[in-house]
Amino acid sequence: MRVNITLACTECKNRNYNTTKNKKNNPDRIEMNKYCKFCKKHTQHKETK
Repeated sequence: MRVNITLACTECKNRNYNTTKNKKNNPDRIEMNKYCKFCKKHTQHKETK
């Protein structure tokens, strides 16, 4: 039940990370703090399509 997702930076909108999530445990979109190499700082990253 794990699906591949892409995480995008909320500040520069670049898609930086690919990861997986369990849709049964996390039906809504994931948000997490990750390092953005384009902004050169830690920013909030949201799940995209």
